[in-house]
Amino acid sequence: MTNLKTLYVSGYRTFELGIFKDKDPKIAIIKKALKKQLIMYCESGLEWVIVSGNLGCEFWATEVVGELKTEGYDLKLGLITPYTDFEKKWNEANQHKFMQMSQLADYQNSVSHEPYQHPSQLKNHSRFILDHTDATLLVYDRDYPGKSEFFLKEIERFINNNEYLIDLIDMFSLQDAAESE
Repeated sequence: MTNLKTLYVSGYRTFELGIFKDKDPKIAIIKKALKKQLIMYCESGLEWVIVSGNLGCEFWATEVVGELKTEGYDLKLGLITPYTDFEKKWNEANQHKFMQMSQLADYQNSVSHEPYQHPSQLKNHSRFILDHTDATLLVYDRDYPGKSEFFLKEIERFINNNEYLIDLIDMFSLQDAAESE
């Protein structure tokens, strides 16, 4: 795919990685791997990074996009949640992180303009993301299942009838990021 302009970034949530502190050294490794991939995409014409507002890899991706902007990359961030009040039931610290994502976003909206009511809102969000992005960068390893497995299966079904790229940052990629300096 040569004309990749819009990239969805997602992956493991903090709890899936056993990360419970903001200073966990695993975060720096994940951000390093994300940054490497995002720079590669930026140099090929990437314009937008889209996230859904989840904590973990999506939050760290927003921080990386912020860093890239300050480094001179012309990159925009879209925050598109599945439904309104996505973060409403989170604790105060996590709501603060969501607010940080909101402040970094150049565009923010929800696929469903209602609070959570039904799992179909999540499925509709997945379909919206696939229909409105050119590719997904997913911090995910099939040998270590997590919530992203559901979205990965959606992507695999979507690819059967659509031109779409999936780029996985797996445990080997994270190990490489940890060992390279």
